Amino acid sequence: MAPPTSNTLRLMKKTYLFIVIIPAVVALLAYLPVYSEKPPFHSEKEIAQYKQQRLAQTLHTAVFNMIDSNILFPTARTCSGCHGYDPTMRALFTTSGVDVNIYDDWRSSMMANSARDPFWRAKVTHEMLVNPAHSLDLQDKCTSCHAPGGHYQAKLKRHDPYYLLADVYGDTLGLDGVNCQACHAQSPKLLGSLHSGALNFDTTNIRVAYGPYEFFFAPPMNQFVGITPVFSPHIGDAGLCAGCHTLITQSVDQNGAYTGSTFVEQATYHEWLNSRYDKSHANVSCQGCHMPQLLDEIIIAANYQFLTPKSPFGLHELAGANITMLKLMKANRQQLGIKAEDVHFDSTIAATLRMLQQKSVDLKLQTGVLNGDFAQFDLQLLNKAGHKFPSGYPSRRAWVELEVTDQSGNIVFHSGKMNADYTLAGESEDVEPHYNIINQEDQVQIYELVPGDVNGIFTTVLERGHIGLKDNRLTPQGFKISDPVYDTTQIIGNALSDLDFNHFPDGTEGSGSDWVHFQIPNQGYTGYLKVRAKLWYQSLPPKWMAPMLSLSTPEIDTFRTMLNQADQAPILIAEAELDSVFVNPVSSHQVRDRSLGSIAPNPTRTGKIRILLDPNVQLQQVKVWNSAGVLVREGNQLDIELPAAPGVYYVRVWTNKGLIEQKVMRIN
Repeated sequence: MAPPTSNTLRLMKKTYLFIVIIPAVVALLAYLPVYSEKPPFHSEKEIAQYKQQRLAQTLHTAVFNMIDSNILFPTARTCSGCHGYDPTMRALFTTSGVDVNIYDDWRSSMMANSARDPFWRAKVTHEMLVNPAHSLDLQDKCTSCHAPGGHYQAKLKRHDPYYLLADVYGDTLGLDGVNCQACHAQSPKLLGSLHSGALNFDTTNIRVAYGPYEFFFAPPMNQFVGITPVFSPHIGDAGLCAGCHTLITQSVDQNGAYTGSTFVEQATYHEWLNSRYDKSHANVSCQGCHMPQLLDEIIIAANYQFLTPKSPFGLHELAGANITMLKLMKANRQQLGIKAEDVHFDSTIAATLRMLQQKSVDLKLQTGVLNGDFAQFDLQLLNKAGHKFPSGYPSRRAWVELEVTDQSGNIVFHSGKMNADYTLAGESEDVEPHYNIINQEDQVQIYELVPGDVNGIFTTVLERGHIGLKDNRLTPQGFKISDPVYDTTQIIGNALSDLDFNHFPDGTEGSGSDWVHFQIPNQGYTGYLKVRAKLWYQSLPPKWMAPMLSLSTPEIDTFRTMLNQADQAPILIAEAELDSVFVNPVSSHQVRDRSLGSIAPNPTRTGKIRILLDPNVQLQQVKVWNSAGVLVREGNQLDIELPAAPGVYYVRVWTNKGLIEQKVMRIN
């Protein structure tokens, strides 16, 4: 056998060393201590320096004092050092340089100021005056959502039986409103099953902040604030909002005695469940609209240059619909102790206006029959929100204004006219009914929830709410009477029998729309008309405010003064217009009588329809107009084929016995 080469000898030596050394290293490691915890990112010396210097130049607003372990909910200002404005413009800026920092977006929102809201304070004291024996329970219930941090700190740590307005006024945490941890510390357990201010915070794990990102850098939040960030997808679930945005109250009679019944004061979360946006359908959560997602890659915390940008990022503007209160609080922010600046309020007001005008309701105005004793105009309102519109607190309402002028500019019809004091001309003192057809100026279509007491009389005292007298608020698309949550989201009043309300042309539910038919008396006029339709939103109607403002408490008096000085103008949501619509009268001897016959099928998918006349009735002429008032068919045959375009057509049939008029739908 040949002797080994030099290369072979070197390889043998390396193998021998590897076999001998590796076991020795393993044996040595077995005797060394093993540390399972990660070392702190910052040393104790660094943390001490940070606390002493407060990092004034780089962490501008941060307060680096470890939150006492007895405090379950730190204030939002504690979080602002990393999640507020970054002077270096690295963190919380979009790729185009727009500042989207969480703290500034939040602090001028209705949620941030829910405990400072002067209307809320006044209304709580109003309820206390009416039912003084229930004062403690009323205050405790109201603070559970408007001051959740202070409320649950008092309940979970101090075990206080009540958390009252006086407690809120002296509590920095209570005054923080719906702050960061009020949402980010809610447990994923019982998600969506809670209501009326019952929020689930796991007291054994409450010092966590649930977030939407799986990978994050935890040491700063751990060491400076004492909170552990945890990934959990429930932070983007609509159920997170259910605890406060479903409120069911215990009904009382005029003497304050409980009736044993309940009243649904608001059920925004349940309205979402009864829509096409819920999890089983489009799965567009509350956060999907009220915290719009940016696809930019955004660094979500300041002061750490190496952080990985996150996407998508949910804006914390939390825009709703209450522009009136935002303007009022902006004007009185110093008296109310609000820390947000005017520029922050301006941003929130702009976002709220976008929400109202771009994501709420679409209007479509079209003509009906224009020849006769009246001219008909049909207005469709399509709800684009994921819940009823308006939703939330029942004072909120929307109404339709329709103004018709002749070619000289004279007003010939005006429904929904607003008076100088922001009341509506012709509105009933009690309950204005829902209308399918409006043919008088003192009829106004108001979309609202109207509470009634045990005697069936309109009330603004929520604890006296016993039944709904009316609920014709626009339903969300996909809304159905057969839905399991319909018991908390009912349609009440005339809207329930209105076949144009939440129905498609084929009669099925779920359109999320309403058609209002305006019949304008012609009074012999021949010429052109201009028609303007507007939808207005009002969060603090005088009719709702009057009972409370007739009383006096320090809170009511303060709010009355602020309201009288505030801009109370309603918000224009949408508008539609028809110009130069030609109308002319029809001689009075002609009879519009469907008993002479009918037109079928209606609706039609093929476009083919047939005029069905009663015996002894003879056809003379047929004319068909489209929704724009254009004549599209004319003849004297019983069988007619409509144009190919789907939509609404108006058919007029002249006979030897009179005139038949009928609206026909062509659908796909």
